Amino acid sequence: MARADKQAAVAEIVESFNGSAGAVLTEYRGLTVKQLQDLRRSLGENANYAVVKNTLAKIAATEVGIEGFDDLLTGPTAIAFINGDVVEAAKGLRDFAKANPTLVIKGGVLDGKPLDASEIAKLADLESREVLLGKMAGAMLASLSQAVYLLNAPLAQAARLAGALQAKAEEDPSILAGGAGAPAAAEEAPAAEAEAAPAADEAAETTEA
Repeated sequence: MARADKQAAVAEIVESFNGSAGAVLTEYRGLTVKQLQDLRRSLGENANYAVVKNTLAKIAATEVGIEGFDDLLTGPTAIAFINGDVVEAAKGLRDFAKANPTLVIKGGVLDGKPLDASEIAKLADLESREVLLGKMAGAMLASLSQAVYLLNAPLAQAARLAGALQAKAEEDPSILAGGAGAPAAAEEAPAAEAEAAPAADEAAETTEA
């Protein structure tokens, strides 16, 4: 490969590293052209799967400041540059490797930090971003419904008190006029006693006579 071509190839790999959220290094020894096509198709928009030369990939990794790739860049190498959901891309690679054992996941990088094969496997076991967002939204809605209930509880109590007051007022309208209800009956007692007093006096006079 001519020097200019090498520089262009390195620049392309550097751009892929810089433009992706992460990258997974694989060895594709034994995979057919059709299987590679199937792998690219299964990854969809989540990753761009590119075959690279190890020497050029080492240079590109050094230029972008990625460490720990030298030992991984052996044998036929292809890198999945992740552009979409990192978890979904890791799941796609893991599932394909299970169905096609000749694909070997050797490691990768995420947010500039190197990952080994076991860490890639753990990443693949995580729930997708959509699932996590769905659970988070569900938790937020549950908390919101609890908050609404707590806010409405005093209002419901106030409504019950207002209903009880209305029922009491219908039984005793003096409540609405500022009266105290039951004491109003007590105020009528002295008037009755005043009317009864002359009659008692007349009865006493008749007895004396």
